[in-house]
Amino acid sequence: MFPFPMQTVWLAIAILFGIIEAATLGLTSIWFALGALGAMVVAMLHGPLWLQILAFVVISAVTLVLTRDIAKQYFNRSRQPTNADRIIDTEALVLEDVDNMHATGTIRAGGAVWTARSRDGEFIPHDSTVRVVDIDGVKAIVVPAKQD
Repeated sequence: MFPFPMQTVWLAIAILFGIIEAATLGLTSIWFALGALGAMVVAMLHGPLWLQILAFVVISAVTLVLTRDIAKQYFNRSRQPTNADRIIDTEALVLEDVDNMHATGTIRAGGAVWTARSRDGEFIPHDSTVRVVDIDGVKAIVVPAKQD
């Protein structure tokens, strides 16, 4: 099927995923490199191709599940919420009518002025109180505070 023994193919796949991992530095493919090494061991023991593929998939999935939370904690230890993260689910004051049809609307949220759009397309008048429910690019998506 392949011009090379399968253990060589799996080793090449593991090396490729290792290179990708080294280039990205973000734990993006290490699980697949480990899965390929597991499949290589199965190939060295003369296991059939379907068993090699199964080993690759299972080992990759298991290592992903077992290390994902640990990796997220390790790599995101110093992550600070952005201003956008901080204003979601807070109340804000409408400074300019929020009107999706005319693409107008500003609010004051978290001490800053944000462009705002209504989540449901509803017109929200100036001086109303709204709740920020999402951020879409640089726009705060809002609903009237009574509509929570």
